[in-house]
Amino acid sequence: MFVFSKLLSAITQPMFWLALWWGLALLALTRWRRTAVCMLWSGLAVLGLLGFRAVPDALLRPLENRYPVPVAEAIERHVGIIVLGGAIGHPDSFAAHGQVPLGEAAERMTVPVGLMRQYPGLALVFSGGEGRLLTTGVTESALAKAFYQQQGLDMARVRLEDGSRTTRENAQQVAKLLGERCQQPWLLVTSAWHMPRSMAEFEAVGCQVTPYPVDFRTGHATALTEYALAHSLLRWQTALHEWLGLLVYSATR
Repeated sequence: MFVFSKLLSAITQPMFWLALWWGLALLALTRWRRTAVCMLWSGLAVLGLLGFRAVPDALLRPLENRYPVPVAEAIERHVGIIVLGGAIGHPDSFAAHGQVPLGEAAERMTVPVGLMRQYPGLALVFSGGEGRLLTTGVTESALAKAFYQQQGLDMARVRLEDGSRTTRENAQQVAKLLGERCQQPWLLVTSAWHMPRSMAEFEAVGCQVTPYPVDFRTGHATALTEYALAHSLLRWQTALHEWLGLLVYSATR
């Protein structure tokens, strides 16, 4: 499943398919020049259209809006927070500069810190191993530990799970770590677009979790004039990866 998830990361990138399309066009250039030229121009046109944010946002919005953020009164009824990895960058910069690199999903790390300070009775479980095919020897949990220490959290309230590499393994490893405590009420913190798949996996292993979505990428609507090619390509990849992941996970559960 881990290797397959890495494959999903490749095939859900629009540039992967465009590169394949242009490669076929170049192969056909010597024999079918007119067809090849049409393929090259059509690929370029598609690339230009992919820069409009409205379509990928429309794919992300139903994922993000599936679960509301819990109200303050509900938070107090939980024993702790389960935080899923995916917000920490490559450890090279930490080794060089001593600062934990947070990526675009930084709210996965920062929001729980605020909750821990606001609700001193909450515990925290961070779940994240090393989800790279070419490993570095440094897990997300190791960097999360450094981050929480730098933020001044009481590490006696924090537990780290460093063996998981996928969302399914997150759920399985946390359930194993907590044992019967997983049946107590926990807040589950991850990106809003990632929450539907995460909730399904944690419920499948018997954990009692309440979604606390963070890292929202969309608002109520996206103007048709919003255009940013590089940013939009990342949103396309996120949306396609998550919808395909939901399909695969539901078929293999």
